[in-house]
Amino acid sequence: MLIGEGQLVAVPTETVYGLAADARNAEAVARIYAAKGRPDFNPLIVHVPDLAAAETLGVFGAIERRLADRFWPGPLTLVVPRSPDCPVASIATAGLDTIAIRVPAHRAMRALLAETGAPLAAPSANASGRVSPTRASHVLASLDGRIALVIDDGPTKAGVESTIVRVKDGAVEILRPGPVTSDMLGEASGLPVSGGKGSDIVAPGMLASHYAPGKPVRLGAVDFAADEFGIGFGAVAGDYDLSAAGDLTEAAARLFDALHAGAASAKTKIAVAAIPVEGLGAAINDRLARAAV
Repeated sequence: MLIGEGQLVAVPTETVYGLAADARNAEAVARIYAAKGRPDFNPLIVHVPDLAAAETLGVFGAIERRLADRFWPGPLTLVVPRSPDCPVASIATAGLDTIAIRVPAHRAMRALLAETGAPLAAPSANASGRVSPTRASHVLASLDGRIALVIDDGPTKAGVESTIVRVKDGAVEILRPGPVTSDMLGEASGLPVSGGKGSDIVAPGMLASHYAPGKPVRLGAVDFAADEFGIGFGAVAGDYDLSAAGDLTEAAARLFDALHAGAASAKTKIAVAAIPVEGLGAAINDRLARAAV
C-alpha cells in the first residue's frame, strides 16, 4: 500500500480533502511539508479511528473526553499533551510537547485509517497558504505531480476545516474556528469558551496569512467592480453565490470552491459580500480574513 511505502495520498474528509501520510514515519511526514511547501513550525493534525486510539497518542483529561464523546467522529480537533510513549514523529507536531488529534467521520478517511492501521497526519491537500480543496479537482490543480494518489469521493460536506480547541485554565480555548461552534463547545463542556489570542503557533491553521487565492481580496462588499470576481451572499448577488438564501452552512460548504473559482477567473481581483459573524459565520470570516492578508 502507498501509505505503508511512505507515499502521500489525498483523501476526502467531512471538512476538506486531506493529504495523508503515516504520522509515525518521519520521512513520509517530511514529504507532506515538501509537497505543500509548508513552514516547518506549523504542526499537523493526526487522524485516528476512535478515542481509544487517540489516547495512545495524547493525554486526555475529563473535559477532553467529554468533548470527544460529544463530537467524535466529526470536525473537532483536540490539542492535548503528547503521551510519553507517543509513536508520532516529532516532525508531525513541529517539535511541540502537544499533539492535535481528530477522529474523522468521512467514509473514505475512515476506510483509509482501517486499511492502514496507522495514525495519519493529514493537513489540507493544497500548496501551503493557498485555498483549501473541497473537490479532487482542487487537489490536482494544486498538487498534481507531487503526490501518489487522489481518492475522489465527490465534494466535501462541511467545506471548512475542523474547529481546533484546547482546554486551558478552566476554559475551552478555540485555536481555529470551524464547524463546531463556540455555543456547541460551551454546552458540551460546561466551561467558558474563549478565542485564542496568542501569537505562538500551537496548532494548524494559525498563520495570519493563509488560504490565499493569489489575487487581492476585498471583504464586506455591497457591490462589485468590473475587474472584481464577486462572491455573493444573501441579497448581494455575485459571479458565484455562497448562499442566495443567506444560509451559513451552505456558505461554508461553498466557500473554498468560490475562492478557487475566483482564482481561476479572468478578473484580477476578488470581492466578497459581508458574512454575519455568528455561529458558523465566525469560521467563514476567519478564513476570509486570512485569504485577504
